[in-house]
Amino acid sequence: MIDRVFDRIARVIELTLALAFISAVLLNFGNVVGRYVFGVSLLGADELQVFIMIAMTFLGAAVVAHRNMHLRMDVLVRALPEPVQVLLRILEQVLLAVLAGFVLSQSYFYASRIWMIGRTSDMTGVPMWIPHGLVVLGFGLMLVIAVWRILRILRGLSNRPAVGEAKP
Repeated sequence: MIDRVFDRIARVIELTLALAFISAVLLNFGNVVGRYVFGVSLLGADELQVFIMIAMTFLGAAVVAHRNMHLRMDVLVRALPEPVQVLLRILEQVLLAVLAGFVLSQSYFYASRIWMIGRTSDMTGVPMWIPHGLVVLGFGLMLVIAVWRILRILRGLSNRPAVGEAKP
């Protein structure tokens, strides 16, 4: 059930980011044509593209974390005994949870301060808590995913028979 919810959230993020990327490409193309053909530049186009890249980076990282598709060097891990592999999976998720929790707390603190002072971007007037909030959201999702994975792994271990014990 929870995995299906994560799948749906990941799919919504993926589609939203795809549309945002297409928008950024069209915005860039329009800005290039405007600049070199008509001598007019779209103010704030570069700024909006940076905000889209921020969203793609941090929300995309959450999708990658959910799908467990991040880059890793696991040739040696695959050769280890299964209990060691499980321990390494748990440690990997604990490390992700700790790091995501740290970045989440720092980003939340900063984004809330930016929101309180009402800071907006220079060219487009976008409230700056939005791009900073995307960092919070991305790392918040990664934290939830890591904690859920830890619980699933531990629940799977608790359902296993102990060494030397007969299987049910």
